[in-house]
Amino acid sequence: MRLILAVLLTIIATPAVAAQQCYNLAQLEAEQGLRIHTELMTIALNCQHLVASGVSLTRQYEQFTQTNIGLIKQYEDTMRAVFRAEGQPHSDTDLNTFRTMLANRIANEAVRLQPNVFCRAYSGLITQANGMSQPQFRTWAQTVFPGYPLTRPICPGVTAPTQAAPAH
Repeated sequence: MRLILAVLLTIIATPAVAAQQCYNLAQLEAEQGLRIHTELMTIALNCQHLVASGVSLTRQYEQFTQTNIGLIKQYEDTMRAVFRAEGQPHSDTDLNTFRTMLANRIANEAVRLQPNVFCRAYSGLITQANGMSQPQFRTWAQTVFPGYPLTRPICPGVTAPTQAAPAH
């Protein structure tokens, strides 16, 4: 009897850890949209000095952000809701940690490739993104790329487009 009581008290006293959820299409888009935005920021910061004079990657990144600020905030709100649903009570801190993880992924790619090679390969994404309409950006964010795995699985029944390279 004491053993059963001890087990029950342990179960009651131990906070439940929420299971990691799967993504619906809006959550998938939010993660991918924030990944793209974070990658563009990292590219702008790392490559500004390595592109042709007269091309301001920082300015293009800022224009992209300003054009899409409402959507980016919506993506952040969606990810905060994901974190809260998983039992993470500090959604702003969790969002910052998440964005740092995304930035580290692309920064590691810059280190792996060497800065000049990385910048030649990736700096054009800022110009490409800056030239997109918001529906085009959303389509890009909804696309799953094999080289960029999601942090959570896609829910059964959710169909997202897949592609080997960024949408044009």
